[in-house]
Amino acid sequence: MAVQLDDAADKAAPRTGKGDAPPARRAGRDTPSVGARRTASAPARRAASAPARHTPYLLLLPALLATAVFLGWPMARNLLLSFQNLNMKELIQHLTDWRGTGNYQEILGSEQFWRVTSRTVVFTAVNVVLIMVLGVLIGLLLARLGTTVRLVLSAALVLAWAMPVIAATTVFQWLFDSRYGVVNWVLDRLGWHSMAHYDWVGSQLSTFFVITVLIVWQSLPFVALNLYAATTTIPKELYEAARMDGAGTWKVFTSVTFPFLKPFFLATTFLEIIWVFKAFPQIFAINQGGPDRLTETLPIYAFTEGVGNLHFGMGAAISLLTIVVLLAMTAYYLRLTFKQEQQEENGL
Repeated sequence: MAVQLDDAADKAAPRTGKGDAPPARRAGRDTPSVGARRTASAPARRAASAPARHTPYLLLLPALLATAVFLGWPMARNLLLSFQNLNMKELIQHLTDWRGTGNYQEILGSEQFWRVTSRTVVFTAVNVVLIMVLGVLIGLLLARLGTTVRLVLSAALVLAWAMPVIAATTVFQWLFDSRYGVVNWVLDRLGWHSMAHYDWVGSQLSTFFVITVLIVWQSLPFVALNLYAATTTIPKELYEAARMDGAGTWKVFTSVTFPFLKPFFLATTFLEIIWVFKAFPQIFAINQGGPDRLTETLPIYAFTEGVGNLHFGMGAAISLLTIVVLLAMTAYYLRLTFKQEQQEENGL
């Protein structure tokens, strides 16, 4: 009805405008349609969205350039050095003596390399297990403590975490000193008089014990604080339901806490493997890989051969093989975790 009235009004209205000028056109009839406007504005929108699509890559560009300069270029130079026979003579005379794969063949054929590699893998496994178990226990303890005690313990963990590596290593050297160490004094007071002047860095096992205590002590705050923060995201209703079903502490952990925090455990374990495997200042500062090079890990072995013995090409090759071993370990760990996740998904 309204359309018919509009048409009738148009027919009755005069066809001349003001001053016998043609009447103004109706906006509804002669203006472009919505589809035409969309078609006309599509190129403009595409032109406007093009910079928006490239914005994330532009924001990543500084980080990529910094990575290429400070990581990629040294890695490339190290790769070139690993194919050279670079000793003090070549370094002083600026000579380039290409050896090909000779460095790698000599290292892979050396019994010392495989002995150090197996020692490094065992050392990393022991430390990571201790760090994760103790860190999880402390994190669960933080979740159960009161506010005041939790703040005190958290502050102590943060202070331990914030202490520089060399400073912490120096403190541990004082603690385990054979003549004036607090540890020997306490053990002597407790009745172990044979430990009064015990040399903690005089044997392989005791040296590794001191290094392990130091590395675990430095790593616990990261695991404990992150675990406590993760437990605060678990709904309390899940714990209440488990308690109502009669679940004990261990059952609550295995059925509620661990499944909910499984991604945290996987990521933290992965980071700890990398951190412990490449540990250098603690081992070197305690006893420089001694006694008799029995506590050398792969990073210490690369430094000793490259800088200590002035075989820079050999040290470069060992460092690259160290990266390969670390990548193989992490790849194997990630493969196990992905396989386990797929099995759980298929089981569900």
